Amino acid sequence: MEIKIRKNDDDIHLLELSGALDLSSSEQLKQLVMRMIENKVEHFFINLKEVDYINSSGIGSLIFISSTLKKLNGSLVIIVPEGPVMNALEVTRLKSYFTIASSLKEALKKEGE
Repeated sequence: MEIKIRKNDDDIHLLELSGALDLSSSEQLKQLVMRMIENKVEHFFINLKEVDYINSSGIGSLIFISSTLKKLNGSLVIIVPEGPVMNALEVTRLKSYFTIASSLKEALKKEGE
């Protein structure tokens, strides 16, 4: 998995993931986010548009990140269009657990709410 990091003017960090979000890459993602949280980053968008595979470890990492940020009054918006990742979130009934947007534009609107 590859992760690209961008930051916008509102101090929101966008993590753009590509490839598979599985056991090894989910641990990499959690460690990265925890380091960023230690550096006082509190608002994240995670773009899963280019993720072509996610398993229970990947979903678990998203739950861990979301719950950690909620405890710190931070925020997480997951950007995921229709496809295999959205299907996995629907099958596991976790779609309503996360704040989900289908595009970056929609994510910015949700963050402002």
